[in-house]
Amino acid sequence: MTRHDQRAYVRIGGMELQRRLGAGDAVVIGLGSMIGAGVFAAFAPAAHAAGAGLLVGLVLAALVAYCNATSSARLAAIYPASGGTYVYGRERLGEFWGYLAGWGFVVGKTASCAAMALTVAAYVAPPGWQPAVAAAAVLALTALNYFGVQRSAWLARVLVAVTLVVLAASVAAMSGLPHASGISFDGSGILQSAGLLFFAFAGYARIATLGEEVRDPARTIPRAIPIALGITFVVYAAVGIALVVTLGPALASTSDPIAQAVPGWLAPAVRVGAALAALGSLLALILGVSRTTFAMARDGHLPRALSAVHPRFGVPHHAELGVGVVVAILVTTTDLRGAIGFSSFAVLTYYAIANASAFTLGARVIPVAGLIGCVVLAFSLPLPSVIAGCVVLALGALAYWLSGIPRRGARTPGP
Repeated sequence: MTRHDQRAYVRIGGMELQRRLGAGDAVVIGLGSMIGAGVFAAFAPAAHAAGAGLLVGLVLAALVAYCNATSSARLAAIYPASGGTYVYGRERLGEFWGYLAGWGFVVGKTASCAAMALTVAAYVAPPGWQPAVAAAAVLALTALNYFGVQRSAWLARVLVAVTLVVLAASVAAMSGLPHASGISFDGSGILQSAGLLFFAFAGYARIATLGEEVRDPARTIPRAIPIALGITFVVYAAVGIALVVTLGPALASTSDPIAQAVPGWLAPAVRVGAALAALGSLLALILGVSRTTFAMARDGHLPRALSAVHPRFGVPHHAELGVGVVVAILVTTTDLRGAIGFSSFAVLTYYAIANASAFTLGARVIPVAGLIGCVVLAFSLPLPSVIAGCVVLALGALAYWLSGIPRRGARTPGP
């Protein structure tokens, strides 16, 4: 990495983002992305697919996530620019593959933003008010992001701390309850459970997509990603084991497993914690989607107006406002709970391209393992999610070839 790459600002076409985030901020943003609403909801569908086998699925999901994180960290150290795999695929594989990664990320994570906002509303609002509360949450966090990424990192730190306290109290309380019995181990559903649980691990990409706003990215990003992932796996493993032992077969049929598993006096705190965790996930998702939107707009794949950077706050404010408005409209018009599988498929496609990009750097065992893992988990998801994901990716590819944007090939294989 040259001194030129380490400067306080990254200049691309005259548009700049300011480097304000340190290693601690990057880890917290990654934790806020991963230790979010997924830990409160993802275990139930995973148990429905595999029973007690979800614990094996959790390990598989973590292994694939580790491969993806390692590939992403190596690439982010070389290309510390907003956009994550959109940039890596473009630089290592060619314009089309970068575009496809960016398209999958923006579309899939926009759906995830709406799902997280609806999760917040489900925990704090009566049914009739949920769409309005979800939209208000989206707009409030969009406004926070508009005034600078440091404020967003500060809020993420608070939300992560609250979520970890709630989860620690929940696991401690469950350890003192009678153990359930009779939960089955369905080996045939392990891969599907891994694909569903992978959704909750995918937040470490948010660190890479903030590459232009991290100080000393060559050191910070490779350190922050595995640290955030390791902490998340320990938390998920503790919660998963406690839920399997405490709820048994009932785990597969509840929509709020942690609240159901803890003693009644703790359930209200769990519900508040779940809402705050969903807010943390939503905050980080909006950050990541807006940065990838910014990068794609800067290259002409989306409207150029979305590449504007605020002269005072140093953030891509048009991209953030655009993402916020789209998500706010979605939560008021659509029930997106079924979009989680689609989002998982799109995100696994994104990471498959990241691993293929890392393959060109050498040291190829981890990229190959990550690529195979992404493909296997993606096509192990429920069939409707696979079909929807393939259709949306195909539409994005068609739009690319019809756009008439000048093409360029991949850069030379060397770093």
